[in-house]
Amino acid sequence: MNQEIKPINVLIKGLLLFTLFNLVIAAWQPQVGQFSLYNILYPGRERLPFGENPKQSYNLSLFDLDAMFASHVIAGTPKADDEFRVIIVGDSSVWGTLLKPEETLAGQLNADNLNACGKNVRAYNLGYPTISLTKDVMLLSYGMQYDPDLVIWMTTLDAFPLEKQTSTPLVANNEEKVRELATSYQLRVEADNPNFEVKSFWDKTFIGDRRAWADFFRLQIYGVMWSATGIDQVYPSDYEKAQTDFEADDSYHDLTAPLTEDELASNALEAGFNVVGETPMLLVNEPMLISSGANSDIRYNFFYPRWAYDDYREIMTTLSQQNGWTYADLWDIVPANEFTNSAIHLTPAGENMLAESLAPYILETCK
Repeated sequence: MNQEIKPINVLIKGLLLFTLFNLVIAAWQPQVGQFSLYNILYPGRERLPFGENPKQSYNLSLFDLDAMFASHVIAGTPKADDEFRVIIVGDSSVWGTLLKPEETLAGQLNADNLNACGKNVRAYNLGYPTISLTKDVMLLSYGMQYDPDLVIWMTTLDAFPLEKQTSTPLVANNEEKVRELATSYQLRVEADNPNFEVKSFWDKTFIGDRRAWADFFRLQIYGVMWSATGIDQVYPSDYEKAQTDFEADDSYHDLTAPLTEDELASNALEAGFNVVGETPMLLVNEPMLISSGANSDIRYNFFYPRWAYDDYREIMTTLSQQNGWTYADLWDIVPANEFTNSAIHLTPAGENMLAESLAPYILETCK
């Protein structure tokens, strides 16, 4: 005799199972980001996921480092015996805003077919479009598992202000990772930093963390269109050029002259060198636009008054000499007409100039 199915019992059982599922997810915290269709069903991306217009760029911004790196080509490329592996970390100028992957610094270095230590140089773009030394150290620490022979760390003064270290969403949503770096590599992080997104037990459930789960699945789906088109950002036919005329304003992040090391997150540089250990690392003060427009005697560009940037360059030189860091100050090697929509975003020709300037440093690693 068939038992009558009571809808209310089915509903109750379903709710109980769903509740149990959420509790298991919250307690277990499975690292689903490590599982990816990239490098299996379709190629790995040439740069880390980042996108503000997902439907147009087939890309999106998410905070799961496992998922981000699993989608990158470096995760699916075993290091060959004849490969001299270079990873490049930095901001949107490294990631390549308005540039196709082959036009970025990493792409141009690869096109140069350099040979270092008798091996073929292969550069990997691990830049990410926010400016923060702490963000760079976090990505660098993750990238070290891929066994680089050389790290190139591109940076600029705007990565140094203390208030910018944890304000970028990628850092704010990875408190546990940043705290680990503070413990292991003496990265300076305040105990009560208000920028961190602290997750409650509810936030760790499937329902509470549904945005992260949705982002993970969307990243996999966008891989289909990305692999078919090669598009990973919107390339506008026209854009507003970087500002070259300014008000007579010499302010910089509420700081006053002279700029001192204690007012900046210089500790993050030391933490970064601690992260790489014995692996050679080249620290680079990246090129920036030097304006000749209105009030350019006060400001170099939109980002920097001259006094702050000049003090910063002196600080960088002193720190590098005191610590024995390999440092390249390439701030002025690219002319103003080779910048695009920002004082740090280069044209393909500008990136080529930068790649040509960095090539000797890469080759010098073997001497």
